[in-house]
Amino acid sequence: MVARTGAEAMTLITQLEPDVVLLDLSLPDGDGRDICRRLRLESDVPIIMVTASGTVTDRVVGLELGADDYVVKPFATGEVIARIRAVLRRGRGGTGDGTITIQDLRIDLGARRVWAADQELELTRKEFDLLARLARDAGRVVTRESLMSDVWDLNWFGSTKTLDVHIAWLRRKLGDDPGEPRYIHTVRGVGFRLAGEQERPP
Repeated sequence: MVARTGAEAMTLITQLEPDVVLLDLSLPDGDGRDICRRLRLESDVPIIMVTASGTVTDRVVGLELGADDYVVKPFATGEVIARIRAVLRRGRGGTGDGTITIQDLRIDLGARRVWAADQELELTRKEFDLLARLARDAGRVVTRESLMSDVWDLNWFGSTKTLDVHIAWLRRKLGDDPGEPRYIHTVRGVGFRLAGEQERPP
């Protein structure tokens, strides 16, 4: 399904609930970044941005707005199809089924739901994917590169600023103090570690 304008895209997305959105930033009625921002407030549908600019800054801005991947013009059709398939695989719960319990966190991988002290948290898709990735290796350090590769893009190169932004959002929702963390610990120069069950505070 093709939408010629941002307004038309928002209407179609609401009506059809697509599996993935391929979003060009150059739209006749505005900037695709604004559509991405609006869409992310209303939906967790995967978004792949399409643009003629491929600088690291542009990619980071797009990811921070909620895009899942970034394709630069000119591109090969096969590359776009591969990226769509990769995004859909991640969106279908590539973390696997089952439940992980860490301290008072309960993460239902199949249902993509999280509870902290029996209170369900409202996480975005990326926040959930990030928490689930850390939970699978709870107690061990997960490198920044691994998190970017597994959660954002299989062949990610460049700045990991968007990772820090999402970690900050996730900590806020978990009620985690970065100065004295209960859950997410920063390992400087390496990555992050989700506390294991044995690290339950007194």
